[in-house]
Amino acid sequence: MICTSLRQWLSLLEEKGLLKQVNKLVDLKYELAALGKKADGKYALRFNNVGDYKIPVVTEIAGGREFFAMAMDVPVDQVAEHFARAQANPIDCTVVDASKAPVKEVVSQNVDLSTLPIPIHHEKDSGPYITAGVLVAKDPKTGIRNISIHRLQVLGPNRLGILILPRHLFHFFREAESMGKPLEVAIAIGLDPLVLLASQALTPPGVDELTIASALYGKPLELVKCETVDLEVPAQAEIVLEGKLLPGIREMEGPFGEYPKYYGPASPKPVIELTAMTSRKDLIYQTIVPATREHLLLGAIPREGGLFQIVKNTVPTVCAVHLTPGGTCRYHVVISIDKQNEGEAKNAIFAALSSSQEIKHVVVVDKEVNIFDPEDVEWAIATRCQADRDVFVVAGAMGNKLDPSSDDGLSAKMGIDATVPLNAEPGRFERIRIPGEDTISLEDYIE
Repeated sequence: MICTSLRQWLSLLEEKGLLKQVNKLVDLKYELAALGKKADGKYALRFNNVGDYKIPVVTEIAGGREFFAMAMDVPVDQVAEHFARAQANPIDCTVVDASKAPVKEVVSQNVDLSTLPIPIHHEKDSGPYITAGVLVAKDPKTGIRNISIHRLQVLGPNRLGILILPRHLFHFFREAESMGKPLEVAIAIGLDPLVLLASQALTPPGVDELTIASALYGKPLELVKCETVDLEVPAQAEIVLEGKLLPGIREMEGPFGEYPKYYGPASPKPVIELTAMTSRKDLIYQTIVPATREHLLLGAIPREGGLFQIVKNTVPTVCAVHLTPGGTCRYHVVISIDKQNEGEAKNAIFAALSSSQEIKHVVVVDKEVNIFDPEDVEWAIATRCQADRDVFVVAGAMGNKLDPSSDDGLSAKMGIDATVPLNAEPGRFERIRIPGEDTISLEDYIE
């Protein structure tokens, strides 16, 4: 079943025993995040008694790869490839009337963020942060929409500080700011996993990621026009915050606990001034606890989809790709190939490193190695790799500034070829196996 709203998704999770209710009073400062982290990868949580608020909060709505597979209605091992197909075959969205958009049930142009249960997640976070908001903006030159997720610090009743990395929104804002104009934005909160995933697609300029969400749905995503800005947002969202990125204004934002499990430092950042808030009458607030599997996989799966296509263009025998949790789902990738020619592993490494500045280390293994099992991958490195022959390092490449080991984003890259040489003598690299091991059940023999 494909769910097209957060509420549908929560109902499905509850039906499958994957949504747990928390009725005990919970503090927004640290306690909610701590409980969310405890549930990470196991089940979603709905907090029904948060501070002085009557608004429930949900988190961990997709804390494992199995959750995303269920959202897409595909097997777990096909998640990345399925996303890649959706990205390659987008479907246009449709705009509905406000009367058919649940997020328009309550409309206010007097925004007060203190009315929302926005948590403080980590010990040294500089305040409450919106972490599950999908930001919608348009290219000032073309008018084409773009969506993305950013950390958003509450600076005041109607002001947010925002970290903008050098991607599409960065260029939109720079263009608007160069003309002395604000950039209109809208932030949708309370969405199903497929829209969240689509927001993380690595696309060239000119691609509306909401059309990728439509492709994942298998039908057009319903959008509705905003009240005070010329933008369209998901009609099934729980909350939409409308506003403008102000030109020439910077205020201190940070520190904030980020996906590498370190704090992103404080520095002057752009500011969003909010002009309206629309919501459902009985809204549900959604948060993502940073550095959990939910956070990491939201970035990993779309990246894997794009990475799979890029590597396939260079090495058609690629079988699968995996951005590993231990590598923060950004910095380490494992690739399996059905090697037909020597040198294919290195070509796959080159393709992966060129696909994203975030990737630091690439390991290529043969197709029978389980790339989702770190022990199996380490075994391949241990038994099929010689460092002087199969490892190479590239110095001084562009990396990610959130990597604390980098020199302000300048980073070394490493590739490891852990595939079997094609000219190896027969039997030398044959894995031991016990016939029937895969099908026999120990429980059938234990009394």
